[in-house]
Amino acid sequence: MPHILHLIDSVVARGWRPALEIAILAVGIYYSFNFVRGTRGAPVVYGFVLLVLSLTVLSVLLQLEVLSWLLRSFVTFAAVSVLIIFQPELRRILAELGTHPIFATSHEQRENIEVVIQTVERLSEVRIGALIAIEQSISLQEATESGLLVDCEATPEMLETIFFPNNAIHDGGVIIKGGRITYAACIFPLTQRQDLNASLGTRHRAAIGLSEETDAVVVVVSEETGAISHAYKGQLVRGVTAEQLRAFLTSIFVNPSKPNRLLRLMRPGESAKGGPVAADSQPKT
Repeated sequence: MPHILHLIDSVVARGWRPALEIAILAVGIYYSFNFVRGTRGAPVVYGFVLLVLSLTVLSVLLQLEVLSWLLRSFVTFAAVSVLIIFQPELRRILAELGTHPIFATSHEQRENIEVVIQTVERLSEVRIGALIAIEQSISLQEATESGLLVDCEATPEMLETIFFPNNAIHDGGVIIKGGRITYAACIFPLTQRQDLNASLGTRHRAAIGLSEETDAVVVVVSEETGAISHAYKGQLVRGVTAEQLRAFLTSIFVNPSKPNRLLRLMRPGESAKGGPVAADSQPKT
């Protein structure tokens, strides 16, 4: 009887461990592909995986020992390649784990959100272009190198003055941190994605580019149509209303849900064509 029980325990032990390993691998592969999808390095990863799978099948079928050894040795270099290719995305994930509120209290957060809402509403009515980045846990130091130090309280009047067409610094982007305008006339990095709508102008591409590399929330007002858009984690939503923008900013700064934000981070936006889109041909300047 003890021998039978021992045999049953051995079978059960061997049964659940492989199942657990398969489940862990399946979850890892699923989230890895969701993480890769929509990023700039996605075509590289897909091509690399296809090449490795083809060579592996070929080496197994034809029993090519040298090729098999090279493929096994190449795994280490592949891990380093992933760190290089997806450095911006990985940096965002690590920043999410230790993120902290941008403002001190919910009341102050809501007040600063209203500053942005009032600004974009006024600029949208008169069709004045604007590019506003709200800094979070990842520093925007690289973008500030091309900008002008302002360091003043963020108010609709001040932001309107900066973006007024006759102002010498109206073309660049503004960075807001902790309820203060820190820099103006900043040049944000343009996205390198090729799947975007051809009508997207420089402001929108700069908004996507900055949101791809940092966890900043970027708000855009089109100079030609007055349409309001926002970019976050590489996803651009165009043609939003003031209420929709308020709800979005509130979900990020007032009522953040870390698990959901992390899952959204691992599932990038499919394209910048979502949302109610109007033809928005931004000047290429």
